[in-house]
Amino acid sequence: MSHPPDHLLRIQHRTVYQYAFPVRFGTHRLVMRPREGHDLRVEKHVLSISPEAGLSWTRDIFGNSVAWAKIEGESTELEVVSDVVVRRFFDPESPPTYERSPSPYPPEYDPIEHGIILGYLTPVYEEETAALNQWIATLPKPSEFSSIEAFVIRLTEIIKESIQYQRRETKGVQTPGSTLALKSGSCRDYATLMMEALRHLGIAARFASGYLDCPATRAARGSTHAWTEVYFPRLGWRGFDPTAGRACDHRHIVTGTSHHPRGVMPLSGQFSGPANAFSSMTIGVEFSTPTEEFLECGD
Repeated sequence: MSHPPDHLLRIQHRTVYQYAFPVRFGTHRLVMRPREGHDLRVEKHVLSISPEAGLSWTRDIFGNSVAWAKIEGESTELEVVSDVVVRRFFDPESPPTYERSPSPYPPEYDPIEHGIILGYLTPVYEEETAALNQWIATLPKPSEFSSIEAFVIRLTEIIKESIQYQRRETKGVQTPGSTLALKSGSCRDYATLMMEALRHLGIAARFASGYLDCPATRAARGSTHAWTEVYFPRLGWRGFDPTAGRACDHRHIVTGTSHHPRGVMPLSGQFSGPANAFSSMTIGVEFSTPTEEFLECGD
């Protein structure tokens, strides 16, 4: 393999569940393989699961690579390690720039896309429409901006400024109403609030899950990340990170996108055993430059 080392990135994602008593595991769903495209390709991906599991791969309706793990036997621990090397088709020291969307508000989507766009315009938490609209009324009006993108960037900044970040290892997301009431949340909660607000304004948006190349991840203190993607007429999907208060860039690596936050949980499944068996869960993500030995050894 003769790729420049700076163009290769190794991502090690480890999840460990601990149980007070031996339990059995149902089939687990894994969304951990980065989405490939014109800017990124997976060079190597090794999934290690303990207890041993049989793996089968599918591609869901959103185009995500999904692994299904049938886990054998009983255990007091479940460990899932995704070890992947990706090749980026640009120099990370000189990342690509993107054309800004000039589209005015409200967006005019191509009629051929309307059947698909509808799923990204329909709110997930319709029961919270009143609370969300009350908050939206306090925001600047999208029509006051030169383009939809300019408004989306400002919304990204407002969410970062008004919501306090709180890392949560528990599964699931807060509803937008809960995040607004608490004025705090995790990256998943930020992304969900932004996605729902945009949909109420008639702007197509989806939930994105993946990794962020940042100092914490480089120091092996990182975790998974989530953000919002917005669909612009002609230019397509673009990512915006309300946790950071800015547009996404080459440091954001997507593993899955969905119209619903639950659609791209990195790891989901069930266990059977005593009701009080669950003890703890730890997640760690680390970025590094892959060694030649790792690249050359068999999967």
